[in-house]
Amino acid sequence: MLTTVLSLIVVLGVLVFVHEAGHFVAAKWAGIYVHRFSLGLGSPIPWLTFRRGETEYSISWLPLGGYVKMASQEEEATSSALEGGRPAVPVPADRMFEAKPIWKRMIVILAGVTMNALFAWLLYSFLVAKNGRQIDPVTTVGRVVPELVPPEAEVLKTIQPGTRVLALNGKPVDSWEDVSDGIANAPEADIRLQLSDGRTVSLPIHPDALEQRLKASQALQPFRSPIVGQVLPDKPAAKAGIQFGDTIVAVNGRRMAQWYDVLEVLQASAGKELSLELAHGPRHVTVQVRPYVDSIPGPDGHLVAVGRIGVAVGGDYRSERLSLGEAAVEGWRATVAASTQILRTVRGLFSGRISKREVGGPILIAQLAGERARLGVDAFIDFMALISINLAVLNLLPVPVLDGGQFIFLLAEAVIRRPLPLRLRERLTMVGLVLIVLLMGLAFSNDIRRLFGG
Repeated sequence: MLTTVLSLIVVLGVLVFVHEAGHFVAAKWAGIYVHRFSLGLGSPIPWLTFRRGETEYSISWLPLGGYVKMASQEEEATSSALEGGRPAVPVPADRMFEAKPIWKRMIVILAGVTMNALFAWLLYSFLVAKNGRQIDPVTTVGRVVPELVPPEAEVLKTIQPGTRVLALNGKPVDSWEDVSDGIANAPEADIRLQLSDGRTVSLPIHPDALEQRLKASQALQPFRSPIVGQVLPDKPAAKAGIQFGDTIVAVNGRRMAQWYDVLEVLQASAGKELSLELAHGPRHVTVQVRPYVDSIPGPDGHLVAVGRIGVAVGGDYRSERLSLGEAAVEGWRATVAASTQILRTVRGLFSGRISKREVGGPILIAQLAGERARLGVDAFIDFMALISINLAVLNLLPVPVLDGGQFIFLLAEAVIRRPLPLRLRERLTMVGLVLIVLLMGLAFSNDIRRLFGG
């Protein structure tokens, strides 16, 4: 629980700071007077507030975002309350937000989302530079998981183990990433897999049906030889003398053609004595192990009890070390892919292809942040990059209380050569605020439903 809470504080604190720092730096560059830079909404906490020059830096009482309070000729009631009340400091007319050219104001408004996008790019690039590019050269199907196959992809069940995927939508595939990413993210509404058995199978799944796309990509799983790639200490496998690189030839006399055969037997044999025939080069030995009971998520998301012995599959993975320039290119591709997926999610919600019950709020973010933190630093950084690009894209939506809505106001001002009427902007802002409150209410209710298993 503590890890979950701390992870949420770190993720939201860093990303809100990055976003507001973009507005702050751009406002200073444009010559706009900045009253306050705040993490959190509402009035500042007195003992967490200090002043440097003309700007007050603070942490405020409501931990739901942050703001940069710029000098404005129009102190709106809604924003004034969220930004700690009306400031009393007199400001020269030429330092007001409205006094600056429209193009400068546009830069200030878009600086927050730009910083979030750049931050995501930096994090993705760092991970690629640190770990290299992981390549799984297998394109042979090992099995199809029937429970994961969506109705639109029933044809996947006809693919036999050992069949190779040659091309996806006419493009040759060189790795399993090409196969799984293509099924999940191909822009076409009809995914065509060319197979080594001479067939071409079609999966008519709309690009915005993200859940069905993801299930189809996970249902098709690559061939894995029954070779041990990792042995966990103090588990039954280690105690029995199983080593890295051992091939599991048979279990209780049953031949193991691939790793999934091993999993099937082990998971169904918790607490039972098993005889494993192992091969390591020319050496063959037989060991006895008793799988312990563990829990894993089932196809429906609920935990199921399975047997484990503390081994993981090996693979013919390749890791390519990249230069900083190449890492930056890969990081940019990852950023674009993540932002595209978010746009597809938004479209899917409006079109009904994605259920509104899938919308998540702060509790879901906290749970995911905690899970990633427990998986390690790299997983946590990857999650932070994803949330950062989420924040950037969602802030660009044309809703008046968001940066995208404010940009639309400035765009309209540039077209008609005068600001939109204040009353109109206030009404649109209130409508936008109501929409945001309703969406947050939906997200929070879904969080509560997930939390209590509803």
